[in-house]
Amino acid sequence: TRMGGVDKGLQPLNGRPLIAHVLARLSHQVGPLLINANRHIDHYAALGYAVVADGDADFKGPLAGLLAGLQASRTDWLLGVPCDTPCLPLDLAMRLAAAATDDIDVVFPVSDGRAQPTFSLLRPRLQHDLAAHLNNGGRKLEAWLRTQAHIAMPFDEPGDTQAFFNANSLADLRHLEPTNAG
Repeated sequence: TRMGGVDKGLQPLNGRPLIAHVLARLSHQVGPLLINANRHIDHYAALGYAVVADGDADFKGPLAGLLAGLQASRTDWLLGVPCDTPCLPLDLAMRLAAAATDDIDVVFPVSDGRAQPTFSLLRPRLQHDLAAHLNNGGRKLEAWLRTQAHIAMPFDEPGDTQAFFNANSLADLRHLEPTNAG
């Protein structure tokens, strides 16, 4: 709604859809990529990756998209990231995975004292617990993550200042565009 009802991931940034920037930064970090989308699925599929929709027709927010990803995942871990973060760290997956241990199910970064729960590395086995949480009316991602065996990993390295910047408005996107001199 902050972008006037347009599909955020498809908004242009430097001549490409916002999600294309995110995919480019992730493609060398992880194995198979999944895109969660509930509209304009053909546009997202044209990017060359599998697209999964929320399993419930009632839009339940980011947790529903995360659940769809966990259900579709065929790997030991799923890295969830939002489509509106074109500057996400090029080593995000490696750093989160390095913090994971056998007894941990979730790792998410904390940057500048703020948890960044939408950038979570999760075990797909959490899908049943997440489905129950959603069915019981839960909608807060960080609250649910903190009920799991988790690590909130400090992520304040030089160069990380815009790592978790998310474009919530068209003005935010314009802020990321290079300025035209003369």
